[in-house]
Amino acid sequence: MAVLLAAPLAAVAGDKVEVRIVEYKFNPPELKVKAGTTVTWVNHEKRASHSVIFLGPAGFESERMFPGESWSRTFDKPGKYPYSCGPHPEMKGQIEVSE
Repeated sequence: MAVLLAAPLAAVAGDKVEVRIVEYKFNPPELKVKAGTTVTWVNHEKRASHSVIFLGPAGFESERMFPGESWSRTFDKPGKYPYSCGPHPEMKGQIEVSE
């Protein structure tokens, strides 16, 4: 199990990665991926809706995701992309993209 917990902090070699939304948290909260990776957020809550809002001058917010729904973004440029949930700003996460 320790290997699974350490995996989200390592660079991910795949083209697609999932971030689960469970118990008002992004899991994993921090993710390192290679440029060109598509990250999909999936709402696994029973009743709550969530969104993904990227901070900063070029920020934007996804559409609301209701239970069972998902939203994806492909990260093409290296950098750090902090985000939170629009309706629940205490939910925070970050995608770090490398070349």
